[in-house]
Amino acid sequence: MESYLELISVPAIATFVFVVMSLIKYAVNNAKFDRFVPLLSALLGAVSGVVCYFALPCIISANNVVVALVLGGASGLTATGTHQMVKQLRQKDANKSDINDVDNDDSA
Repeated sequence: MESYLELISVPAIATFVFVVMSLIKYAVNNAKFDRFVPLLSALLGAVSGVVCYFALPCIISANNVVVALVLGGASGLTATGTHQMVKQLRQKDANKSDINDVDNDDSA
């Protein structure tokens, strides 16, 4: 049973970081702040990894604090990467529909 709990740490930390960073980005709404989002996500993830290591050691697969720090930081960067992937896919779909609209207008 504990081996399944160890699989929860990365998606849990990534989800937590994603939600917190989304709230912060919504509250700040500044273009300069967007440059620091990956760094802040990594730091928030690292802190979350260390907190999980001490508070809930059964859900994180880390043998020491350094591994928990790295695992949490990587999970935080995963949240940023996931956000960018979804953003790029939405943007690509929007561009594709715009191109199709232009092609349809030319044929009329």
